[in-house]
Amino acid sequence: MLPKNRPPTHPGEMLLKEFLEPLMVSQRAFAEHVGWTYARLNEIVKARRGVSADSALALGEALGTGPEFWLNLQRDWDLWHSLRKHRKVQPLKRPAATDPAPA
Repeated sequence: MLPKNRPPTHPGEMLLKEFLEPLMVSQRAFAEHVGWTYARLNEIVKARRGVSADSALALGEALGTGPEFWLNLQRDWDLWHSLRKHRKVQPLKRPAATDPAPA
């Protein structure tokens, strides 16, 4: 469920605050561990880049969480922000049922 009064936690914030800092692993060391550039990891941590499926696989493997954890965080982040600028669309009307054609 999406929070109503605040944005959901960005996956980069979760990565930093709940994994890297408690494990005392620097961003540079973690980036090297997963085979990323420091810039790629730092952009995720700073919420300037989202977590892709490829990133989620690497994060899940490195941290033992599974990729779904990271993709769900990213989905919630994206959806919450999209809802702020979304223009409602009327439901598509179904055509009235027609009588079957005579045989």
